[in-house]
Amino acid sequence: MSDAILVLEDGRTFRGEAYGAVGTTVGEAVFSTGMTGYQETLTDPSYHRQVVVMTAPHIGNTGVNGEDDESSRMWVAGFVVRDPARRSSNWRSTGSLDDELVKQGVVGISGIDTRALTRHLRDRGAMRAGISSVITDPDELLAQVAAAASMTGADLAPEVSTGEAYVVPAVGEKRYTIAALDLGIKTATPRHLAELGVETHVLPSTATAEDLLAAGPDGVFLSNGPGDPAAADYAVDAVRGVLDARRPLFGICFGNQILGRALGLGTYKLRFGHRGLNQPVLDRVSGTVRVTSHNHGFAVDAPLDRPTDTPYGQVEVSHVGLNDDVVEGLRCLEVPAFSVQFHPESAAGPHDAAPLFQRFVDLMAATRQNGDAVSPPPVVDSSTGETH
Repeated sequence: MSDAILVLEDGRTFRGEAYGAVGTTVGEAVFSTGMTGYQETLTDPSYHRQVVVMTAPHIGNTGVNGEDDESSRMWVAGFVVRDPARRSSNWRSTGSLDDELVKQGVVGISGIDTRALTRHLRDRGAMRAGISSVITDPDELLAQVAAAASMTGADLAPEVSTGEAYVVPAVGEKRYTIAALDLGIKTATPRHLAELGVETHVLPSTATAEDLLAAGPDGVFLSNGPGDPAAADYAVDAVRGVLDARRPLFGICFGNQILGRALGLGTYKLRFGHRGLNQPVLDRVSGTVRVTSHNHGFAVDAPLDRPTDTPYGQVEVSHVGLNDDVVEGLRCLEVPAFSVQFHPESAAGPHDAAPLFQRFVDLMAATRQNGDAVSPPPVVDSSTGETH
């Protein structure tokens, strides 16, 4: 096994062993706190151009399989682990993680102190990093890191989005049809909606409002995705067209940020972001706390203590991150639209937030019944049965 080095843009260097493909890679170093779900992480388009550090020490135990991919390929720029599994052991496993990383050309490093690296990123913030198993001089790799593009201002959704529209049919009887703007959509999202009788028409990231509304969908969905929301003006324009048409709209993660921008709110880059499966979020509408799956480095800038007046009426912060009070969701009070910053499709992760897909279905049902719903329907807390 060959040696490898990891160099951060501030010059700190870690030495370890090559893991996965041999080569050199550069990206933004971020850490994910999930103890499992590495296959979903690696294939999540939201991680495009990022070097992912796994904080859990043992990675690869369950190998890889043909069912848990969130897209057609691995998107991470690099992968960092402490102790890779020597062999995989799971009844669903079809191969080892190491072999799959090699097959897909993902350069990684193992055997480093990921705790020290994570603490460094927590103190200094997410930053560019390079991994190489062919370059031995840290200064040479640092020069490549310094020349790499920053995540701020990066327009990455078109790089991960589908090139052609496609349809994910409903399971059983089709109750609703939606148009999904693919900003980096995960396969679990339309699958969850399909189980609720929703047929999903997935469109490329640059689709216009006219494209999204062409088939007369009952609702519009904005997916997760990578990059800086401030660079995605095309998506903001499309969302404004959907809001003008008063069509029910639901956004997650990057989609939450795009909805925020469409409403006239700002966005900003977080110091080190939220990534992992154990992020506590307060649902201010129902009063419940949910453990959620996160993957974002940017957030919406909105006041927590009062509704905000926008061109589309008032909007309130519906969800708040309990670790740092980051905006985790928006709820429009005068148009049928809402969003969350986390990933309710639980791939991989907790199932606490899964009822949000049902909330979207309820919003479409209310709009169909009333002709033009002006606000989200009452929220039923699945854990208590109470209506809010």
